[in-house]
Amino acid sequence: MCDTFRKCGVRTLRARREDFADLSYGRRGVLDEFISERSAAYSLFDSAEPRTLYKTADSMRRYYTYLVLPTSGEKTLLFIGPYLQSAVSPSEILEISEKNSLSPKARRYLDEYYSGVSILPEASHLFVMLDTFCERIWDSPSFTIIDSSVDSKTGEFSISVPSDTDGFSDTVLSMRTLEKRYEFENEIIRAVELGQVHKEKRLLEAFSGKLFEKRNADPLQNAKNYCIIMNTLLRKAAESGGVHPMYIDKASSEFALKIERLPDMSAVSVLMREMFASYCRLVRKHSMKDLSPIVQKAVLMIDADLSANLSLATLAEHLEVSSGYLCAIFKKETGKTVSEYIREKRIKYAVHLLSTTKLQVQTIALHCGIVDIQYFSKIFKKQVGMTPNEYRRSIKNSI
Repeated sequence: MCDTFRKCGVRTLRARREDFADLSYGRRGVLDEFISERSAAYSLFDSAEPRTLYKTADSMRRYYTYLVLPTSGEKTLLFIGPYLQSAVSPSEILEISEKNSLSPKARRYLDEYYSGVSILPEASHLFVMLDTFCERIWDSPSFTIIDSSVDSKTGEFSISVPSDTDGFSDTVLSMRTLEKRYEFENEIIRAVELGQVHKEKRLLEAFSGKLFEKRNADPLQNAKNYCIIMNTLLRKAAESGGVHPMYIDKASSEFALKIERLPDMSAVSVLMREMFASYCRLVRKHSMKDLSPIVQKAVLMIDADLSANLSLATLAEHLEVSSGYLCAIFKKETGKTVSEYIREKRIKYAVHLLSTTKLQVQTIALHCGIVDIQYFSKIFKKQVGMTPNEYRRSIKNSI
């Protein structure tokens, strides 16, 4: 559970009573996010009952969840937080500032501070997991829930309400925001390099417009600028993942146009998801990281123009190697002969053209580099299980 919440950007802490003994040593960097006073810490710890899930919030609208773990040794609490249940609007920041008697100087940096706190809606799947976790560790389908956050009050103790809020540091807050943005970007880049398209939802759930660098008064222009940066980063990530620029450039150019045509802020997160998924698919489909330079060039020549003369002899001549050597190394690295690879690519392209165009079958055969229509129909049926005309009719009938 700790790892799950942390991967979603939410702090967790397992603490015993002795961990609150001196907040100035070792753990202060974590503990002072939960509790500002040692006496309040002891009160919270001592009053926490087993088989009970506690939820609370402080006066700055930061939420926390904690519970007593069923350990055989010393009493141990699991703290989760701080997190927000929803984004904090500029007007709400003003109200929070007034409520906490913050100076205008401190208030100016609250927006940046809140952008570094993860948002977990009440219906978040993480809380479903936490409920299940509690059921398992307490071996019961029901348990007590004490929620003191309804009116954003903290009860008898104060959680993370700094007494020196007026001392907000420009540098520290800027560092936190930058660190969060770079951490988000680096995780996105690592996922693209590995083609981990399944991480799309989890990673982009953390995506927030507040990550945009405010270099322009227009929010949409800020978003466009950030999308341009991400397009560049993802393009380089796909290249690091073994995709040749020939494949990347087309996707990058298409996204550059889409970014320029973004109509409003609501379309930004949709485009971010599309970019992430698209570059991941490029890596999964076209990564040549494990191929030797000779085989990489052969694959690129084949993919560049399926209608060209792609005989083994022609490819070997252009690559300045013998046909025997090319045949052997290509089979070793791809698991297919050159002719098998070319045939599969041509039939796959034929399927695409039959599905998306009204071109005659003979024309499609020519686009796939096969002049003999009878031979084209024969190899198509062998691979697909039906003739080109039968396949096209099946597509129409399924619509």
